[in-house]
Amino acid sequence: MDKVRVFLLNLPRRHKRILQVLADVVLVWLSLWMAFVVRLGIFEMNEPVRHHLWLFVSAPIVAVPLFIRFGMYRAVMRYFGNDALVTIIKAVSLSSLILGMFVYVYSNHQIVVPRSVIFNYWWLSMIMIGGLRLAMRQYFLGDWFTGVQHVPFTSRDDGLTKVAIYGAGSAGNQLVAALRMGRVMRPVAFIDDDRSIAGRVISGLQVFKPKHIEQMIDATGAQEILLAVPSANRGRRREILSYLERFPLHVRSVPGFMDLASGRVKVDDIQEVDIADLLGRDAVPAQEDLLERCIVGQSVMVTGAGGSIGSELCRQILALKPTTLLLYEHSEFNLYSILSELEYRVARESLPVKLLPMLGSVRNETKLLDVMKCWHIDTVYHAAAYKHVPIVEHNIAEGVLNNVIGTLNTAQAALQAGVANFVLISTDKAVRPTNVMGSTKRLAELALQALSREKAPVMFGDRSGFSRVNKTRFTMVRFGNVLGSSGSVIPLFHKQIKSGGPLTVTHPKITRYFMTIPEAAQLVIQAGSMGLGGDVFVLDMGEPVKIVELAEKMIHLSGLSVRSDKNPHGDIAIEFTGLRPGEKLYEELLIGDNVVATQHPMIMSANEDFLSWDVLKGKLSELLAAVDVDDYSRVRQLLRDTVSGYSPDGEIVDLIYQRHRLEP
Repeated sequence: MDKVRVFLLNLPRRHKRILQVLADVVLVWLSLWMAFVVRLGIFEMNEPVRHHLWLFVSAPIVAVPLFIRFGMYRAVMRYFGNDALVTIIKAVSLSSLILGMFVYVYSNHQIVVPRSVIFNYWWLSMIMIGGLRLAMRQYFLGDWFTGVQHVPFTSRDDGLTKVAIYGAGSAGNQLVAALRMGRVMRPVAFIDDDRSIAGRVISGLQVFKPKHIEQMIDATGAQEILLAVPSANRGRRREILSYLERFPLHVRSVPGFMDLASGRVKVDDIQEVDIADLLGRDAVPAQEDLLERCIVGQSVMVTGAGGSIGSELCRQILALKPTTLLLYEHSEFNLYSILSELEYRVARESLPVKLLPMLGSVRNETKLLDVMKCWHIDTVYHAAAYKHVPIVEHNIAEGVLNNVIGTLNTAQAALQAGVANFVLISTDKAVRPTNVMGSTKRLAELALQALSREKAPVMFGDRSGFSRVNKTRFTMVRFGNVLGSSGSVIPLFHKQIKSGGPLTVTHPKITRYFMTIPEAAQLVIQAGSMGLGGDVFVLDMGEPVKIVELAEKMIHLSGLSVRSDKNPHGDIAIEFTGLRPGEKLYEELLIGDNVVATQHPMIMSANEDFLSWDVLKGKLSELLAAVDVDDYSRVRQLLRDTVSGYSPDGEIVDLIYQRHRLEP
């Protein structure tokens, strides 16, 4: 049977249509013959049929052209659905009506044809022609009983993963159809909160209430649950996932409606549960005026354009239709990746945006100034930074030069080029930092705060003493960890689960703030449109999340159990490795308590201490001098003196510093 199916599927389209036409001709004749049988009986129909052979000639002549006109031979059997059934009803009904008219006209001169024969021919044709197509659909799918449960002699183990679908709505039913077509998983049940459909059968699958999941597992042998509730908000999805955690089932989900509508994914694109759903917080709708203020019709530059935040900023900026989007990136591979993605989108959507890929370092102030002047940049989003805490702790000089001097170079170039808006992407680690990364980011904030208060500053490093008029509005946006960024714990946990564990967590009490990358980028753009200059904006990150609890949830939603002292036979263990150099147990977003609400509910404005530009320049000169001679004890002391709350924990672990200490 499989060989015949493959042979038929591989036939040329023309040959398939000929087979369909021949089959329909036979079915039309059979329907007409059966119509006489139903009306006259099997033993009394021979004589009338002989007198009405013209009907057996006329019926296919009338029916087949109508079937062609209605497109019945254009339908693909494997995707035969409700629309095709409606088409068959229309075509058969019209052909029966025309045949009935022929009978009426002809009966005036010949033997009368019983009127009920036409009626019988109509419903028999629909059953046979429609039924054949439904049967062939099941045949080409490779499973005659794919939509049937509890039928004797039909249950069998085909080796496919048995899955239950949470959500019996349109998305769930589309998913069932797609899974049956793909034959990678076997849907065995629906789970739905709607009491009115509980216990009923939809698409051949029984619908269970959530409280009966254990019963469903016993009855069907389900191994996974696929979440098909794309319209549910994050709060509702979090409730569902929290409930499903208790069952030994791998939980995955189908994409949301926006992803489906945009064509980025299909309904059968199964994915791991979005960790953002575990946070349970819905993004606040953007305020269009804030999004567009610094971008629409302007020339925009993003530094660190190939990074996690930088690339998402580029995606959202592109949708706001600037005249020019300049991608400034030090890594050639990262620049190529984001440029390829954006070029494809520009071509597909016919966007009137000029994309400019620019290789360069933020430590090259001359190039930054040339670029900004050449392309008349209006807005700069400065996302370029070293942000991995332990790596920066081992490479203090690079952290200072990239995060502090790189930011200062970019800001001074923007000031000299007359850039209207400058937005710094900062971090919660800048608040009372215990590490070099956080302290250098806070120092970068201090530099922008100092510059913004100078109407005509003398540039740092400029010995001529020439001052420049400041027309640039500097703002800073501070937030916590973003889900899925480079160095994020989430991809690491996914990888460790796939490899069988253990999951590594630094400390049982460690907590972090989390936000999705798209939400963070959108809020950065809106925050950058507010303020008068020197403002430090803080994003509302919601409640902090305990990393060990996040690890446990990810293990449970993978259908596995946590191995511990209480459960020594669990699947995956969680190991505590100890805090890494410079790492804090808890992160904060505010240095003080002086916070003011803004026009956006998710963005706050922090009023914090700052240094004057002249004082800060002196501190920066001393810091650079210490870096030049690898005096990291002096670097640490200068950071302590300059950055409020900087309290390093542990010894200096810079690799060059340690090497010097080992030398005789």
